[in-house]
Amino acid sequence: MDWNWQVIFTYLPDLLSGVALTVKLVVISGILGFIFGLGLALLRLSSNKLIQVLPFLYIFFFRGTPLLVQIFLIYYGLSQFEFIKDSFLWEPVLKQPFWCAIIAFTLNTSAYTAEIIRGAIQSIPPGELEAADAIGMSRLQKLTRITLPRAFGIMIPAYSNEVIFMLKGSSLAMTIALMDITGIAKTISARTYTIFELYFAAGVIYLVLSWVVLLSFRLIEKRMNRHASYVPPEVVSNTIP
Repeated sequence: MDWNWQVIFTYLPDLLSGVALTVKLVVISGILGFIFGLGLALLRLSSNKLIQVLPFLYIFFFRGTPLLVQIFLIYYGLSQFEFIKDSFLWEPVLKQPFWCAIIAFTLNTSAYTAEIIRGAIQSIPPGELEAADAIGMSRLQKLTRITLPRAFGIMIPAYSNEVIFMLKGSSLAMTIALMDITGIAKTISARTYTIFELYFAAGVIYLVLSWVVLLSFRLIEKRMNRHASYVPPEVVSNTIP
């Protein structure tokens, strides 16, 4: 088998043109999913069992079903209901592949993000929260000044993996005719019969994007957790013989 590597350089600009759509899908759904996931996590941590039920069922469904099925349910499934097609959201949102992909990715990643945040909050040392209670912080103050900042620092490694999973999962957007990186690779390879070369190039682009995500989160983690490696000068002086 002879591989035509020249085709990669010929169509590389076309593949790179899909990067913008891929990044847009990941960033928009990531931001919305994080906000929604935070709310779900706080509901899951409620002491009221009834309040926990709905977010639990939501998370169970979206973590337990394939992302591709969720995309199809939203893009193809919603059109089966006349009241949805007659609604004001049909033309500008639910009929558009881009926004259907955003909705599917948001719902999916919010379920995973909720569990990541919940786990991070539960892993905060109890003494830190008790100290906040001891100095008279209100529940809102403790949440915004202690609980969430500490949880965000703890969850960064796990959340960076979720963003990478979302980046790779965005390739499923091609199934509803969106021309992201994978969609462009599929179109060009079908026309040129260079399947291996085009998908190899697409894989390298995803690899580079994943590396950028990992590096970015590594820098964020280092900044948010800089207090963990800080040693007061008086401690250092006491350890010097």
